[in-house]
Amino acid sequence: MPTITFVEDASALHPIVLEGVRDFNKTLFANHPPGQDLAIAIRNPDSNEPVRGLLGRTNGGWLGIELLFVPEAFRGMGLATQLIALAEDEARNRGCHSVWIDTLNPEALRLYQRLGYEIFGELKDYPVGGSRFFLQKKLGPIA
Repeated sequence: MPTITFVEDASALHPIVLEGVRDFNKTLFANHPPGQDLAIAIRNPDSNEPVRGLLGRTNGGWLGIELLFVPEAFRGMGLATQLIALAEDEARNRGCHSVWIDTLNPEALRLYQRLGYEIFGELKDYPVGGSRFFLQKKLGPIA
């Protein structure tokens, strides 16, 4: 019988569990194209090194934007809007019909709504006193 234990550092376990889930999902959705990661970097203008950006995954006709972060020094320049637009364009190119994203940040929530995202779920008191919002957007045809 296997044992079950807590792990202090999940960085080694994460890819093992992820591989299992993705392999299993392939058996359920064998007629669908495989999922594909999507990554867009914001690069430091001085060093060209990535300083933050957007990470997501296209799968099952959807783009899931998993992480999006713009450094404080680069905020107010429209970079989040540009990142999302680039991700949406790539999702269309990959045959996606919709996008979903979630946020805890009220300012980000307003941005996503201005960009046409609609709330489809709210996890209240996450964190306590706040909410985590889940939003989706139907993608139009490739421009």
